Order: sequence, then structure tokens, then C-alpha cells
Amino acid sequence: MKIACLGWGSLVWDPRDLLIRRKWFSDGPLLPIEFCRQSDDGRITLVIAPQKPRVRTLWAIFSTEVLDDAVESLRAREGICKKNVSKDVGRWVREQGNHDSVDPDIHNWASWKGLDAVLWTSLTPKFLGEIDRVPSAEAVLDYLRNLLPYERRRHAEQYIRRTPVQIDTDYRRLIEMQLGWLPYEE
Repeated sequence: MKIACLGWGSLVWDPRDLLIRRKWFSDGPLLPIEFCRQSDDGRITLVIAPQKPRVRTLWAIFSTEVLDDAVESLRAREGICKKNVSKDVGRWVREQGNHDSVDPDIHNWASWKGLDAVLWTSLTPKFLGEIDRVPSAEAVLDYLRNLLPYERRRHAEQYIRRTPVQIDTDYRRLIEMQLGWLPYEE
């Protein structure tokens, strides 16, 4: 079974023990990705945010051909509770016919690539404790500008600056212009 993992944030530069072959390809499906999730550690992370512009994602091949092992690997890497795995680890599986519940760009891309399954982190937007709240770009910018202590702010900045350049979102451009958090040199 040929299983792919989609990535757009820290999975790409910090896969840790994720069971992937270490090469990330830059021609993943177009998905509505944006900096819309406030993490417990203060960062604003990238998630799929419906109604936001689509950007080209990245992808890698799992080094396992066992779907359950790939799901568990992504769940563990992302720190997702086992009880939430069916909700927070998105999946497209050719044989299961779950294509109607998956973004059509994932289905079309996976079919074109000849993949048997695709996994991704499907955490929802969250801001100021409100799940599914998509903050405005100005709210994210204001939050980051005022984030304390310094260590939390530095951690948030590193996440944004390490994000692959091709993840060129509206919020990122505003953060770059207003805070000067430009991508790190590759």
C-alpha cells in the first residue's frame, strides 16, 4: 500500500519519529491553509481553514505500507489523543470510498499520483479558547505582537519563519510585513 502524508507546517522541518521517507515533495494538493490555530504553547499554527485561499501543500511517502501504523505514527507525532484520532487525523483511502467526505482536491491529487491512501493532520481552527473560531488576520497579528513572555513569542516566531516558503498565505504576508518575521534562509 502506497501511503502519503500531507504537510504544511512543523511536520516538514521537524518530522521527529514520523514514519516517512525523509524527502518532502512540493507538489501536494491545493488546500485552504492558514495560521488559524492557537496552540497551548502560544504559537499560531497552520490548519485547514475553509473559505481561506488555497496554497500548494507538501507531501512525503510513509515508510510503512500498513495504514494503521501510518495513522498511529502521525497521531503520535502530532500529540493527538487516541480518542480523537478518527477526527484529528484526516484520511483518504482509495478502497474505502470515503471520497465524498474529503476535499475533492485531495481525492483528485491522490488518484493522479496513484496513491492508495493519504493522511494529514485535521485539527480545526481555534483562537482564544474557541474551537472552530477562525480569527481575522488582524487578531492574529495583534496576538503575536503582544505575546509574552519572550520565550513564547520567540517560539511562535520560529514556527512562522520555518514554515516552507510555498505556504504563502494572506496572514503570513501580513505577519512578514508588520513583524518582519521573514522565512529563514534555506
